[in-house]
Amino acid sequence: TSTLQLIASKANDAYSLIITYPEKIVFNLFALERMVQVAEGTKAGLVYTDYKVSAGGEIQLVPLIDYQKGSLRDDFNFGPVLLYSSKALQEAVRKMDVDYQFASLYDLRLKVAQNHAIVHINEYLYTREEETVISDEEKQFAYVDPKNRAVQQEMEQACTEYLKNVGGFLKPVFKTINLEIPFEFEASVIIPVRNRIRTIADAVHSALSQKTSFPYNVIVVDNYSTDGTTEALQEWRDERLIHVIPESKELGIGGCWNVGVHHKACGKFAVQLDSDDIYSDENTLQKIVDAFYQQQCAMVVGTYMLTDFNLQPIPPGIIDHTEWTPENGRNNALRINGLGAPRAFYTPLLREIKVPNTSYGEDYALGLRFSREYPIGRIYDVLYYCRRWEDNSDASLDTIKMNANNLYKDRLRTWELEARIQMNKQQEG
Repeated sequence: TSTLQLIASKANDAYSLIITYPEKIVFNLFALERMVQVAEGTKAGLVYTDYKVSAGGEIQLVPLIDYQKGSLRDDFNFGPVLLYSSKALQEAVRKMDVDYQFASLYDLRLKVAQNHAIVHINEYLYTREEETVISDEEKQFAYVDPKNRAVQQEMEQACTEYLKNVGGFLKPVFKTINLEIPFEFEASVIIPVRNRIRTIADAVHSALSQKTSFPYNVIVVDNYSTDGTTEALQEWRDERLIHVIPESKELGIGGCWNVGVHHKACGKFAVQLDSDDIYSDENTLQKIVDAFYQQQCAMVVGTYMLTDFNLQPIPPGIIDHTEWTPENGRNNALRINGLGAPRAFYTPLLREIKVPNTSYGEDYALGLRFSREYPIGRIYDVLYYCRRWEDNSDASLDTIKMNANNLYKDRLRTWELEARIQMNKQQEG
């Protein structure tokens, strides 16, 4: 923060350039003039551009995405070159009253965004030269690495302050939930599946092997598989297994969840199991259902371990999301990119809210929506083995697909932030 204060104090020109990459940046011809031109025309507080990376003699394009109101994640990629309006920079720095060790640039960006536009120039205006490129897998899970805990606490503090300033902060006051509505089955394990002949038997066996004090079933929503998955499910002989082929052929994972949850045999609690994963042992379902009653919550999120196809742990290993707190978890949820797994929901509320018909981010959308009004329970025992293999839905994503995913989650945050602002205004009125 003190460094930014020094920069702001010396910003006598109209614009201030901050470069966050310590090595070599090569600007294209008239690149800075172009950035200033757009900044002047849009009256932006911050301008950033697409760029290239030169590593090992190869050039990689890095197209970025547009910033929006809900782009609250601290890992939003602006690239290493940031052009600030000096007026906006100075205005924001004057409001920075916490001397952050890690979150200063994040805090600055949030304060600029409160009153100024942040503009993305989708032109490749410079090249970043480096020796190695950090893998997308490393970036994806960096925020749950224990060594980054102090970093995450500062980021949460900065985000929470921003939410309070814009009217989107929610106090830890929740609606009460009636969990005593009678159901024939206490729980249903929901498994959407399409073309998972290599893994579906493992998943179903894991679900049917649960030891519980209550009746449960397993609802597999088979999204028109063509690789033998359908036939394998039809051969299974267990009355607890319900094999459903939906009427619609236009369903994503979220749409398949809607089919399962609205099935007449769905239990009181709908519990996630992906078709290529398994539960860690036979007690997972009991632990999840117990958590609903013990924590009086509408949604439960557990802990999982990343493994290879043969269930051997792979880095970063256990994903527990211990950054969650009952007091501020639902606010911090607007900053992080996920809440964890496995997820389970109180069926009457899930039937009311419904699941977005997508195959990415639908779980995050539910976490945001549920937490807006209801408490979310947490289990920090490893309940779930998440197998990483070549056919995962998020395996080997190219930049275009990753950008589409990130843009969608930012949009979810934008909608949710606006809904929370409006809810606060209604309660105050």
